[in-house]
Amino acid sequence: MILGIDAFNLSRGGGITHLVELLRAADPARHGFERVVLWGGAKTLAMVEDRPWLDKVREPLLDRGLPWRVFWHRFLERRRARAAGCDIVFLPGGTAASGFVPVVTMSQNMLPFEWRELRRYGWSVMSLKLLLLRWTQARSLRRADGVIFLTQYARNMVSPIAGLDASRATTIPHGISRRFFHAPRVPQREVFTPENPCRILYVSIISPYKHQWHVVEAVAWLRAEGLPVVLDLIGPADISIDRLKEAMGRVDPDGTFVFYRGAVPYASLERHYAGADIGLFASSCENMPNILLEGMAAGLPTACSRMGPMPEILGDAGEYFDPLDSADIARALRKMIHSPELRARHAQAGYERALGYSWARCADDTVAFLANVARS
Repeated sequence: MILGIDAFNLSRGGGITHLVELLRAADPARHGFERVVLWGGAKTLAMVEDRPWLDKVREPLLDRGLPWRVFWHRFLERRRARAAGCDIVFLPGGTAASGFVPVVTMSQNMLPFEWRELRRYGWSVMSLKLLLLRWTQARSLRRADGVIFLTQYARNMVSPIAGLDASRATTIPHGISRRFFHAPRVPQREVFTPENPCRILYVSIISPYKHQWHVVEAVAWLRAEGLPVVLDLIGPADISIDRLKEAMGRVDPDGTFVFYRGAVPYASLERHYAGADIGLFASSCENMPNILLEGMAAGLPTACSRMGPMPEILGDAGEYFDPLDSADIARALRKMIHSPELRARHAQAGYERALGYSWARCADDTVAFLANVARS
């Protein structure tokens, strides 16, 4: 069999990380695929490692803007797949409109499917984009011959909205790069001082559903109580950067305990995890929270939002809070700061849970599912 992969809408972020790691770990022959054909732009193809069974095919239109890439997918992909003799096409980007059969797609974005979260963007271009994605992706999921979800939470939420037949869906979580794995610090630091404070790390894009401003207020309250804490925020700026800056200027005008580091290269993230004492994740909307998993793998004790799929991933290996409530965030952090035993227990449990998320398992389960759909 021959597998085609259409990467027309993958160029950065979690989608491209998934594609790169999937193809690095895959063994297509084990499931009956003798060849894999990948169509993409030059930048996307350059990030994918060469393999003897992999044909990387550059399509010039996929180096251009979104309208051109959509045109290629809608009108040219089916012709390319048939010419290559593909038995199935995989669309990891979530939108499938080429008409090729059979096709498998993925659900990797929860924002279009949660009204509460979508409304955080108000009347904006982003809201219109998310509404369009809701329609196009629901249509794609409904028409696909197979659908891959990353968490059971996403599967339960999206399937009824898309009108998806449950028999055509499966749940396959992403993996974590081995470079993030570091055994928890033993023992945890018992005493924090102004000279050597507790460093709290929150890695995520600055966006309406990430709630960094509530975290800033929570840390300010802890400082007012006399606790020596410092907050490091890492992530690219979105439309909410002004709201974050306002909160930082209000509670820490001198910039003494809240630091926004901006976007950090993915390759250097583990250095920041290694320098933290507590990992924090305050998102209210996720499909699969890879950043949460990276912190767990890095051996950090975790304070986490109780919304979305976070409890499915973290289990009992963290301290939960309401991400919309600064006082509740402060409560969870305070409890962890005062108890090195609790931090040690959460760090070890989180690390052990993270060990179950491997790219080898993700790749094997994905290719097996694709082969089953192709044969049926």
